[in-house]
Parts: sequence; C-alpha cells; structure tokens
Amino acid sequence: MINVGIIGTGWFSGVHAKILQKMEGVRIKAICGTSKVKAENYAKEYDQAKGYADFKEMLDEEKLHAVYICVPPFAHTEIELELISRKIPFLVEKPLSANLEIPKQILLKLNENPIITSVGYHFRYRNTIKTLKTELEDQKLGMITGGWMGSMPAVPWWRNQQTSGGQFIEQTTHLVDLLRYTVGEVEEVFAAYANRSIAAEQYEHVSVHDVGTVTLKFQNGVIANLSNTCILPDGVSNVGLDYYTNKGILHIGFDNLDISKQGTKLSIKETVDPYVKENEAFIHAIRTGDTSPILSTYQDAYKSQEVTVAALTSARTGAPVKI
Repeated sequence: MINVGIIGTGWFSGVHAKILQKMEGVRIKAICGTSKVKAENYAKEYDQAKGYADFKEMLDEEKLHAVYICVPPFAHTEIELELISRKIPFLVEKPLSANLEIPKQILLKLNENPIITSVGYHFRYRNTIKTLKTELEDQKLGMITGGWMGSMPAVPWWRNQQTSGGQFIEQTTHLVDLLRYTVGEVEEVFAAYANRSIAAEQYEHVSVHDVGTVTLKFQNGVIANLSNTCILPDGVSNVGLDYYTNKGILHIGFDNLDISKQGTKLSIKETVDPYVKENEAFIHAIRTGDTSPILSTYQDAYKSQEVTVAALTSARTGAPVKI
C-alpha cells in the first residue's frame, strides 16, 4: 500500500485526492492545512486520513511514501527541502515559486540528494499534445502565437505580485511549458507588461500587471509570442496556441486540437483526463522506481520557471533577457 500525504486544502488538492482515492493500492493518510480544523474537515472525505496543521508533525507521525504539495507560489521552500532531506518523493503543483531564487535552492538540494519528483504541468499528458508533437515532426515550424486571456482569480494572494509572481508566472506558465515540450528550449525573452487598472475597479490591493505580451526566441530559430490578460469578466476566456508551419495551422485549445492544412480541417477532441495520467505516472514511479512516464520533473520544470521569471525581468528593465 502506498501511503500519501497532501499539503494544501485548495482546489488542486481535491483534484489529486479524488483521483488517488480511486487508485488501487493507494491510501491518503494525511492532509495538512493552514489550520488543524480545516485539515481535519478536509480529511473527513477520505478514509483513514488524519488532519494536521504542521507538515513536519505530519511527516513525523505518518509513514508516507509520497507527498503532494498544493500550496500557493509564496509558500514553497521549507516543504520541499524537508522532503528532500527525508528522501520522500513529491509531486508539486506549478509554479515552483513566485521567483527563481527559491527553486534554485531546491534544485541544488535535489541534485545533491536525488529523489523522485513530478510537477503539475498536466497539459503534457494530453493525447492531443501527443498528436500535436507527431504532426510537428512532419512539418516545418515557423512561429507560434497564443495567449491566456481570462478574468482575475478571486483569491487575494493571486492579485499580489509578491505572493503570486503575476499572471505569466502563475498561469501562463502552462503555455510556456507546453512550448518547451513541443518546440524546444528558449534562448531569449522580451516582454512588455502594463496595468490598465481595470482589476482595481473590482478588487483592492491589486499589484499584478493585468495585460502583457512576451516574445520568445528558441534555440532552433522558432519564435513565439504569448500574451495574457486578467481583465475579462468571469465566464469569458480564450486560451490556446496556434502553430504556423509550412503545411498549415495547428491550434491547441483547452480540450481540442484543430489541424488545418492544404484545404482540409480536422478537429480532434481530448479523450483522456490528463490529471489522471499525471497521477498514474507519479504513483507508478513510486511503486516501481520507473520514472519514464513522468513528463515533467522538478529539474525540467525549473527551465519553464526560468523563462517566466525572465519575462518579468524583461518587462521591468525594458530589455531582452538571455536564458
């Protein structure tokens, strides 16, 4: 039996917990929250799970084979370092932090004391992404445009630059990571961010930029432009990427892949739950030691963090940033 602990009581914790609960040979043993009451209430949904307010106490009391870290960007560092020191594998939700300094510390410790890790870039596990990668093998890619256009999340920490890192680091990172996975590594970033103050009309203490656009130059010569905004009203969004090739356009959305080339158009709907695939890959690695199904390790995700933080630096300085 694989005993799992979960740190965090938010939405992502529930996504993973509900999947883990259905997996044979897996037991959720502990939930850690910002208060014991909150953790205990959350733990009631899962048989034999116990609630904790202190993650070190949880690790001391429970024999855990793996831990899921589902906390806001500002809450990282101590958790990961403690798990590494105890040699407990972990799956951590993106982004790795609100900055690059914290992931640097964690990466250094991981390189000194390797353990199994996985990062929640779940888009990589979609069947449509696998098809997209296959299509790109047979086409000459020129450029990509895309964006993450939506509304301002309701949680206060998201609206604070210091605690979330801003939209490109916290949210659009999914698209950055997908580009790295399907195109290659980024060598230069140039960004322009702005505050249109639209969010301030609805929320107090907003310090994140609410519009931005970022140009990425890849090592293989491909260029991409990613834009994001959080000024849209609730329920209105536009998220996706368009790949422009010598044979047509490949569009990837939240749950579809549209292939348009030479007068034909094929629309492919997603057929798998990428969260399930992501969890299966991690648990398989814990059970067998085979990490090959894990598509995003901490070491790999660090490179996506580098790009998103470089974009923030570029926006602040007005100059391109080399990776």
